[in-house]
Amino acid sequence: MFTGSIVAIVTPFADGRVDFAALKKLVEWHIAEGTQGIVPCGTTGESATFSHDEQHQVIGEVVQAAAGRVPVIAGCGSNNTREAVDLVKAAERLGANGILSITPYYNKPTPEGLFQHYKAQREATGLPMVLYNVPGRTGCNMLADTVGRVAALGGIDSVKEASGSLDQAQEILNLGVRVLSGEDGLTWPLMAIGASGVISVVANFAPKAMRQLCDAASAGNVAEARRLHRIVHDLAKFAFSETNPIPAKTAVAALGRCREEFRLPLVTMTPAKKQALLEAMRAHGLLAR
Repeated sequence: MFTGSIVAIVTPFADGRVDFAALKKLVEWHIAEGTQGIVPCGTTGESATFSHDEQHQVIGEVVQAAAGRVPVIAGCGSNNTREAVDLVKAAERLGANGILSITPYYNKPTPEGLFQHYKAQREATGLPMVLYNVPGRTGCNMLADTVGRVAALGGIDSVKEASGSLDQAQEILNLGVRVLSGEDGLTWPLMAIGASGVISVVANFAPKAMRQLCDAASAGNVAEARRLHRIVHDLAKFAFSETNPIPAKTAVAALGRCREEFRLPLVTMTPAKKQALLEAMRAHGLLAR
């Protein structure tokens, strides 16, 4: 089971290509900082701009760099079910420990379409799957009833829940399905009602704080969890002040761990918002003043 602080890792680029040396160093840093799992090729990794070959390379390199020390949950989402099935098969072949699969975006399937999409992926792999519900990105909200149908297929580790609804998360938990927060700012509230951790953007540049929050929440240390939640919640405001992953990668670059380089249609952060992000990082001790 995937638990605790799991990072949806950014993908470093250098002159338009994946910077694999920087990516490997990022994996090492995350493990040293206490990150409990790594998700390559998610939205935060700019996977929408990858060729299939690049996606396979990134997953393979992260698996090798992690070397079994933390689980690698490969992003394998697509709004084309056949493509999603191919990605799942490749991730298993490359040694991933699990699959993260977003609800199909743009084409907005019905609940039955969602079920059939995940059923096809489920039948294509023996790896545990994390379902990813983020209606703000996809235009499609996967309700608890559909989650329950998919979970009944077996092999579903959890749901990365980013609908913003505690009610919906509670309904999923009531079905006996594990939940991971898909929103950094709701990590503590969701863990307070029974979620098992977070797949995090903020952990890209504040991995220790996110791990500490998850540990405090898991231990039932309410005072410490509240204290850390205030920090993570504040950082999350700046991490999402522009389209993810622009601020997160900007923050990682400020730490000297990758270039501040994006692939179109993403572009560099506006100066005023970047300055606010860096000031927040300084305020919380992530950057020297």
